[in-house]
Amino acid sequence: MACEDAALPHGAVIALPREPMKLRLNRFPWWFAAIVVIMLVTTGVISTQPSFQQSFNFIKAGLSVTIVTTLAAFSIAIVLGLVTGLGRISSNVVFKNLATLYVEIIRGIPMLVLIFFIALVLVPASTSGLNALGSWLTGMGLGSIGGALSAIDNKGVPMQLRAVIALSITYGAFSAEIFRAGIQSINKGQMEAARSQGMNYWQAMRFIILPQAIRNVLPALGNDFISMLKDTSLVSVLAVRDITQVAKLYAGQTFQYPEAYSTLAVLYLTMTVVLSLLVKLLERRFQS
Repeated sequence: MACEDAALPHGAVIALPREPMKLRLNRFPWWFAAIVVIMLVTTGVISTQPSFQQSFNFIKAGLSVTIVTTLAAFSIAIVLGLVTGLGRISSNVVFKNLATLYVEIIRGIPMLVLIFFIALVLVPASTSGLNALGSWLTGMGLGSIGGALSAIDNKGVPMQLRAVIALSITYGAFSAEIFRAGIQSINKGQMEAARSQGMNYWQAMRFIILPQAIRNVLPALGNDFISMLKDTSLVSVLAVRDITQVAKLYAGQTFQYPEAYSTLAVLYLTMTVVLSLLVKLLERRFQS
């Protein structure tokens, strides 16, 4: 009987069994193909139908407001979330409880209510507080700083800035939990090893723990960014002229509701799909 593991002739190639067609069809991302088809069909309709073209040309004017609001709010939320996340794991009782209080309050109130409260209650209260501080500083002889604070007018704070503040405070709490989980996922032995090398707590956190934690939480932060992009549609309640508000205005003026809201939906879908693909590429890069 011939030996089963006899050497193959030089240059011979072993033919591996092909994966069954049914298994390949099951693994194919049909959901993604359906989204691509929807986007292509809608793009074709927009490019060929005058009413859809008109709605697209009107609504796309709000894209810059949506993108700027998202980027500004998310940048602030990242910083706020990192500080709060460090507070959540801090041994300082005051810092830890303040951070936990902030997170629990934000998590316990609906986002739409938070937007109204922050933009229409917290911001005016803050400007009044700054005015009072400015008057006190002026009385103490610091006229330049006091005058600048006293000159702040609540009516002069634009709604887009209020929307950025509201979104950043809200998502700062969500980001805090992501950072907290990322920091706690790092083995405690690394902190102990860093401290044994002469580092203090904050040096070890800055140079050893945080770089690894941030690497771990980048995909989650990417998903948070996508969520914030979608939630910017809520700031339309403040009359901020993002694409949702512009679409509402267009539909109200022309009564072309299918054209306006179909275009709006596809714009959001396109942005979120592109960002989702980037997040998946980021995950694969850090997992490799």
